[in-house]
Amino acid sequence: MRSLARGGRRTSHGGLVAVTHDVPHQLGELVTTAHRIREAIESVIEGKGDAVRLTLTVLLAEGHLLIEDVPGVGKTMLAKALARSIDCPVRRVQFTPDLLPSDITGVSAYNQQTREFEFKPGPVFANIVVGDEINRASPKTQSALLECMEERQVTVDGHTYQLDAPFMVIATQNPIEMEGTYPLPEAQRDRFTARVAMGYPEPTAELEMLDVHGGTSPLDKLEPVATTSEVRALIEAVRGVYVSQPVKKYAIDLAVATRHSPDLRLGASPRSTLQLVRAARAHAALSGRDYVIPDDLQDLAVPVLAHRLLPSVEAQGQRRLPEQVVMELVRRVPVPETRAS
Repeated sequence: MRSLARGGRRTSHGGLVAVTHDVPHQLGELVTTAHRIREAIESVIEGKGDAVRLTLTVLLAEGHLLIEDVPGVGKTMLAKALARSIDCPVRRVQFTPDLLPSDITGVSAYNQQTREFEFKPGPVFANIVVGDEINRASPKTQSALLECMEERQVTVDGHTYQLDAPFMVIATQNPIEMEGTYPLPEAQRDRFTARVAMGYPEPTAELEMLDVHGGTSPLDKLEPVATTSEVRALIEAVRGVYVSQPVKKYAIDLAVATRHSPDLRLGASPRSTLQLVRAARAHAALSGRDYVIPDDLQDLAVPVLAHRLLPSVEAQGQRRLPEQVVMELVRRVPVPETRAS
């Protein structure tokens, strides 16, 4: 079903796909800039092209990314590589049990000279916020990110402060070592646009990693390849990607299918439907298209929906993961027809 709906010839561009005509000039620039960012990240992360592409997709969809996997597979490295590839303010927060909400959002401090309270911004006042081991902080501290991630603002002592765009939270967590951790509540997980698992690298990629990382860290040599204004322009271009009514209906059908599945006791929220369509716009743009096709939704269904779902008791007993349920639903839900024009 991977046919062009508006005509055009595809050409490969470093793992991203460009269409040689019938595509606005903005999207051509988007693919070129995204290619630079992707190359910069992949100079640090070996053999994880799919994870890198999903990270770029979430960035352009104005979302947040949860990187979940075992220790030592490059979760924090991926987040740092994206942050250093863009010339914008970046802050890293190491989540610990004694971390306070004010350590993230900021605090009002009394200035003895002016005899007034002054707001001291916390690390959340950056374009990219890297939260390492987010599940090691208490629920009270985790909740400090809820308003930031959803509304792009911070409220402290009755005053609301807007966050600059783009704003993206990249959080990591280890799903295996759960001692001393606080699992993310459903409201928190629902605010992450997508979840990605790094997985172990292929032996050839691991061998190359030993050659490249053996002496010094590639992060030390990584220079920004895009500016904040360029990223804002890319996000604006993604907003203009066309989504037809049948494709929107298909996104809703996928979400409704999760809500009625006997294998799930918590289905996808309306927020997840919205974020699925936003991510599909970015996915289409990175493929050189100014319109979304059902394939974009199918490619993103698992990373965007699965982490929000809770399996039923029966599914847990059968060890059926939400990812498996989503893949089955993608195969079962009727796909709308797309007509070439």
